[in-house]
Formats: sequence, structure tokens, C-alpha cells
Amino acid sequence: MIEGLYYEDFIPDKTYHSSKRTITETDLINFTTQCGFFEPLFMDQVYVETESPYKRRIAPGALAFSFAEGLTLLTGILNHTGMAFLGLELAVLKPLFIGDTISVELEVIEKRETKKTNRGIITFLHRVINQTNEIIMEYTVKRMIRRKAGNEKKI
Repeated sequence: MIEGLYYEDFIPDKTYHSSKRTITETDLINFTTQCGFFEPLFMDQVYVETESPYKRRIAPGALAFSFAEGLTLLTGILNHTGMAFLGLELAVLKPLFIGDTISVELEVIEKRETKKTNRGIITFLHRVINQTNEIIMEYTVKRMIRRKAGNEKKI
């Protein structure tokens, strides 16, 4: 497996791009069944057509986030260097529909050293983008990232 980027390698304002993934009916059924999302908005086409503004079933925001995180990991930038997921702020901007294809744009927005000299904190802005280039979800996430050996700074 390819080694990811270290704390020192991340540059503020630098943007990384994930590969793409199409959300399928099977994805929706597996996710909603496994996680207990038995909401008519996700499971009942008649309900969606008569009671929702969308007229077709949408995927839960949790599914969009989970798949976005999977695409983030597939970029390889965190392989063996990501140490911890520290938290996030998330906004769902548009629905994710079955058949939509998403990708993730990851922008480094802040770096911060920690008291422990073998790691630092990187704050990313993730934009989840659909096939028509609309941002459907945006979240800011803090991750603990390993420093390069020998580059530890004394604080």
C-alpha cells in the first residue's frame, strides 16, 4: 500500500480530488437495512412521489458522508499517516439520489502543531460533488496526522 502524506506535506489551500462513485439501489438497500434507516423517504417510492418534494428516493445524508469518507481514504493521502479522526461540522446542501455519481474535493484549510511532537492537526474542507458539479454536502474535518520521523519540533 502506498504511504500517505505527512503533516509537513500538507500545504494550506492545496486541494486534492478523489475518484468517483455512482450510488446504486443496492448501496441504498444495504446501507438502510444494515443501519436501520427504515424511513419512507428512503424505502417507499409511493410515499416519495406523493409526500415529498423530490419525487424519487433519496439516500440518507449518513450514506453520502460514509461514501465520501470512503472516497477520501481511497485517495491514499492518509495511508499510514492518518492517526485519528477528531471531529467535524457538516452541512447537507442538496439531496443525493440513486444513480448520482459523487466525488470529493478536499482542501487543506489549516495546520496546527500539537504538544506531542510526532503529530499535528490538519483541518480539511470536504466538498461532496455530484455528476452535474453541484456541491451536495460540505464538511470541515480535523484529522491527526503523523509527522515525518526526525522532523519533530520541540514546543
